[in-house]
Amino acid sequence: MKKILLVGLGLMAGVAASTAVAEKKYDPGASDTEIKIGNTNPYSGPASAYGTIARSETAYFKSINDQGGINGRKIDFISLDDAYSPPKTVEQVRRLVEQEEVLFIFQSLGTPSNTAIHKYMNARKVPQLFVATGATKWGDPQNFPWTMGWQPNYQTEAHLYAKYLLENKPGARIAVLYQNDDYGKDYVKGFHDGLGNQPGRLIAKEVSYEVTDPTVDSQIVTLQASGADTLFIIATPKFAAQAIRKAYDVGWRPMTFLNNVSSSVAAVLQPAGLEKSVGLITALYFKDPTDPQWDNDSPMKNWLAWMKKYYPEGDIKDGLNVYGYAAAQTLVQVLKQCGDDLTRENVMRQAANLKNFEVSVLLPGVRINTSASDFYPVDQIQLGRFDGKRWVLFGDVLGK
Repeated sequence: MKKILLVGLGLMAGVAASTAVAEKKYDPGASDTEIKIGNTNPYSGPASAYGTIARSETAYFKSINDQGGINGRKIDFISLDDAYSPPKTVEQVRRLVEQEEVLFIFQSLGTPSNTAIHKYMNARKVPQLFVATGATKWGDPQNFPWTMGWQPNYQTEAHLYAKYLLENKPGARIAVLYQNDDYGKDYVKGFHDGLGNQPGRLIAKEVSYEVTDPTVDSQIVTLQASGADTLFIIATPKFAAQAIRKAYDVGWRPMTFLNNVSSSVAAVLQPAGLEKSVGLITALYFKDPTDPQWDNDSPMKNWLAWMKKYYPEGDIKDGLNVYGYAAAQTLVQVLKQCGDDLTRENVMRQAANLKNFEVSVLLPGVRINTSASDFYPVDQIQLGRFDGKRWVLFGDVLGK
């Protein structure tokens, strides 16, 4: 009887352990049928060109829902306009977290906007996941364990431009136009660091602009007057287009570097004038939809078919729609890894456990890797030069 009792107790313990393993775990925003995700994006205001990112992500999640969702759960993606205004971001994010009770915030856009909610999100222990900005501060798991970036960080990108200049134009006289906030200053710091002990000798002039400025025409005239033969444009799409156009119109033809976040052909180069954009250099990490080399690329053909079905009003020449698709694809992988443990803690744990994950529309050789100490998912980039129609890649893919 004693042996039978022990065996019976062992079986019961085994069943209990199995039940515990299989037990579903949920935090606010998750259930057997739904995963509620929050987002803020500038659908209006000075950075409204970025609004298409969240629209493409909304469309991607709809396509996932049409396939049955993730582990049987449909995504409820709530995206609110913050007009690229930090106070508005705070208001909208508090609504999403405290009233809508989302599981986490995904791809909130803008360095100043995310800075405004940075401490709040970490104090509430709500994931601020894959933020749509490359500021270096988003990769600080020791101090901000609930915030993670997605795209290559701005300082790494600026380092690459500096390295290229030192190798190919060591006597350059450089003019820098930058947005006067954490976003612009992060690029400037990376550029200075990349130039080593050379900034004082090589940089002729640095001029900033405010997001409330109507144009950057006067800044470009000032930079031209410095005698610089090289220009680094650190700007969001509206102002980047103005800078490119104004430099050309006043007869200034410097070697020009354009930061990646304004490299969209449709959103920036077409408004500036394609003929005025010839020769621009940028850093790329996803496939440019205007580049014919991807015409027969299966992932890009799938993206194009997806755009036509789920986001037909979106511009197929706008790389921002490739960006949104890629970021959403990354999140879906994280949620798949979460299984039935849809707690905020496990969302961050799985986001920090991506191993050589291949997003179909990233450049060949670019893989996503994260760990508990590495919160920079995409950390590989390649230079490209605009030829009047498309970005032509050159050099090697650099990074981890």
